[in-house]
Amino acid sequence: MLIVTLYTRKECKLCEEVKGHLAEIHKDIPHRLAEVDIESDPALKKTYSEKIPVLEIGPYTLVAPITKEQLKMTLGAASDRHGQLKRVGGEAYEKRVRRGQQFTTADRVSFWMSKHYLALTVFMLLVYVGLPFLAPALMKAGAEAPARALYVIYSPLCHQFGFRSFFLFGEQPYYPLAEANMQGVKTFDEVSGLQDLSNPSSFSRLEARRFIGDETTGYKVALCERDVAIYLGLMFFALIFGASGRKIPPLHWSLWLILAIGPIGLDGFSQLFSQFNLAWLASLVPYRESTPFLRALTGALFGFGTAWFSIPYMEESMAETRQLYLKKFAGSKS
Repeated sequence: MLIVTLYTRKECKLCEEVKGHLAEIHKDIPHRLAEVDIESDPALKKTYSEKIPVLEIGPYTLVAPITKEQLKMTLGAASDRHGQLKRVGGEAYEKRVRRGQQFTTADRVSFWMSKHYLALTVFMLLVYVGLPFLAPALMKAGAEAPARALYVIYSPLCHQFGFRSFFLFGEQPYYPLAEANMQGVKTFDEVSGLQDLSNPSSFSRLEARRFIGDETTGYKVALCERDVAIYLGLMFFALIFGASGRKIPPLHWSLWLILAIGPIGLDGFSQLFSQFNLAWLASLVPYRESTPFLRALTGALFGFGTAWFSIPYMEESMAETRQLYLKKFAGSKS
């Protein structure tokens, strides 16, 4: 049977008027009415709040004001089309239609995910960036085995250099290399006893990766400073986006390149190229070691900007998915 989807809300007089017209036409053109309350989803409310009643009848859409004559003409056209498709498609078409009208367990899971994807994203980011902070806390508590397990788990995901990581429970929150030229702080060279750390090919860099800390220096976080800032930036925007009612438009790609990609690329690659120890390159890019502040700042800009660029587009996709399932669910109940 032909399904007519009505986008409506409570206390909508025009919607009730359209429903009355549909009831009168039903005896001539049989159909099932599926009602979707636009108040059930922010995206639907934003799209249809100034348009309802809105009717979807097969491939046709009617927007208020809707007359009885329009309804009858559109229902007739949709019914004819439906009948023709049944004749051409036969039993296979009927099966597809029935399957499309069933609201399955998989549909319920997908619908739930489309509604709660933002909360799931924040939760996963919180876990991902939180566990590296648990590692130094476990070391401080004397639970060395689970702490080292966390360092091992995150080791393929981050370089974990001690001189580019935050430390907890120690004298300082970070211990940069002497080449970072930070005044008034102990350097990693001093507290670790490792030498030649300014040489990227030095074996000491592997030792710097293995260095976890001690009671005096504190214990390092299992993600480097830049990575911590990136994931916190992602999570911070996701929280702001949710608090805004998911209404923030996406960041333009050009601004994303300038504000998010530019700073992290400039800081990271200038540091990387300057440490290749190639004479011809040294004349072009003087040796430099970034500071914890710059690593955290550029990481946060990248994370926040990337989330701003991508999450609003994700919401558009999820809103379309929610609308599809709300329509399908309403049709399965009608």
